Amino acid sequence: MAPGSQPILSSTPLQVLLYLNSWYFAAFYLAEILMFIYKGILLPYPSDNLVLDVMLLVIFLGLETLRIFYGVKGNLCERSLALCVSLFILVPCAALAVYYLLLQTFVLRLEFILSTVLLCFYGLEFLLGLLSVSAFSRSKVY
Repeated sequence: MAPGSQPILSSTPLQVLLYLNSWYFAAFYLAEILMFIYKGILLPYPSDNLVLDVMLLVIFLGLETLRIFYGVKGNLCERSLALCVSLFILVPCAALAVYYLLLQTFVLRLEFILSTVLLCFYGLEFLLGLLSVSAFSRSKVY
């Protein structure tokens, strides 16, 4: 290592996981939209509940986009604050994933499986994010 240079602290596993999660969430979102169309047509889904579930899905898209953006930027730029924001946004995202896993009016088996995989992504990202924040915080020399 050259004198005066600092080691790279960005977490490659976290970066790969965030990248994969962005693609997985896109597939999850598309599948949820198609399942809501299916449920709206074939099941006796109350219209108020359907509107609520779709609006929560739109909010979920916004939160997940922000979370992945701050997670990627925080990891690549080695910024603890941006990564902490990403971890903070992870809490409502996980709550929405649990909602789509268990609490919506009609839960299809496919939704159960997709939400479970999404929660596994969130658990791994949370652990790797905490490790990265800790590494970034320890490396700062004041």
